[in-house]
Amino acid sequence: MSEKSITLTVVYNNIPHNQRLTTAWGMACLVEGAGKTVLFDTGGDGRILLENMKVLGKDPGAVNVVVLSHIHADHTGGLEAFLKQKSNVRVFLPDSFPASFKKAVADTGAEVVPVRGAQQIAEDIHTTGQMGSLLMEQALVLDTPKGLVVVTGCSHPGVANIAARAVQVCPDRDFYLITGGFHLGGQSRAAVEDIIKTFHKLGIQKVGPSHCTGDHAIEMFREAWGNDFLDLGCGAQVTISGERE
Repeated sequence: MSEKSITLTVVYNNIPHNQRLTTAWGMACLVEGAGKTVLFDTGGDGRILLENMKVLGKDPGAVNVVVLSHIHADHTGGLEAFLKQKSNVRVFLPDSFPASFKKAVADTGAEVVPVRGAQQIAEDIHTTGQMGSLLMEQALVLDTPKGLVVVTGCSHPGVANIAARAVQVCPDRDFYLITGGFHLGGQSRAAVEDIIKTFHKLGIQKVGPSHCTGDHAIEMFREAWGNDFLDLGCGAQVTISGERE
């Protein structure tokens, strides 16, 4: 783990935050300062993704690595347009992705890296490896100066399971933040409370649920974390450094 600051910028989301940006169903997060510049997921519409990045002053050409969480179009739909802007990247995707998808990405000139187990992507960046059964999904694990930061796509394998896997990937580190889609829309209050308890047991200091988490669940996390709840909708940015808050 280095002492360099790491910045997360939500460049595509259906939860509004920065009114200058276009919101749409999906998820994409830009990670800067962690050895490589990483685009995690690409949202559902490449035009919106690239326009949001432009408004925020984020250059697609600076991206070194693309990580796709899972096959659903609201997380992969912007990839084609992005690769037309910057094809000289490594694309980490679950090995379960169709061969036709992998070929289409490789045909752009990008390097396709199929992911099975947990692995290191860059200096302070890991993937959980593909998780789940029918629908395979991976999440991003960042080793930051304040501890682990996990970015999820939709958490189809269960957000508590993803959080537990992150601790296995980078053991003996405090758990600072988990953000992204938690896939809890329609879940009972009791089910969300169980996840909150698990998060507390893991020592997760801050939460920033968005995308497919569901309004009711988001409010429960907001209540449970208070000042440590982060509004990380479209255009939100958080910088994690070694400095005291």
